Amino acid sequence: MEPNMARKRHKPEEIIAKLRQDDVLTGQGRSIPEAVKTIAVTETTCFRWRSEYGGMKTDQVKRLKALEVENARLRRAVSDLTLDKLILSEAARGNFQALPVAGPASPR
Repeated sequence: MEPNMARKRHKPEEIIAKLRQDDVLTGQGRSIPEAVKTIAVTETTCFRWRSEYGGMKTDQVKRLKALEVENARLRRAVSDLTLDKLILSEAARGNFQALPVAGPASPR
């Protein structure tokens, strides 16, 4: 990839379409380097996509992505609740130090 080429994020639907196009081209006897050049991605990207999306249909990929987003949200929620629980259990055991309350300055 040339240094000044902009990176493009492909949508799952585009990835599936490009993988299908790659399958058709290689099925027609083109070499893998020729096929991936035709679909305008690198061989590495094509192999990574194939390992992640290989054999999936577009609706399955959409569902997978939605589940990944939901999983990340739930992990954050569990993390926050776990931290809250640890703080409360420390406070219940009395293992906390109260911060000094700043009152009016006393004259000397």
